[in-house]
Amino acid sequence: MADRTLVFGKEVIIFAKGIAINTVNRPIVVQLVRSATSVGANYMEADCAESRKDFRHKISICKKESKEAMYWLDVIFDTGLGDQQKRRCSSLKREAHELTLIFSSIINKL
Repeated sequence: MADRTLVFGKEVIIFAKGIAINTVNRPIVVQLVRSATSVGANYMEADCAESRKDFRHKISICKKESKEAMYWLDVIFDTGLGDQQKRRCSSLKREAHELTLIFSSIINKL
């Protein structure tokens, strides 16, 4: 999972670099990058959790951040990307959704 969340964050950064930034979409892209990279950072913190409660809390943050990344990807997808960018955005949305499901499963098993 550490590798998968790291790759997700990196792929979102690469995707975001390809978006033409303007005053309207700048905050959206910034929020996307923050939430997507936060998934991996919080997963790394969960991996070093000091207790079961701490682990659950960090995994819950991972879930929250992956859902937020999915939201921002939806916003970006619906606001005028080219076909190539839409395909990449769809792929990232799928990965964010899968990560959310994985974190939900982890939480439910605790």
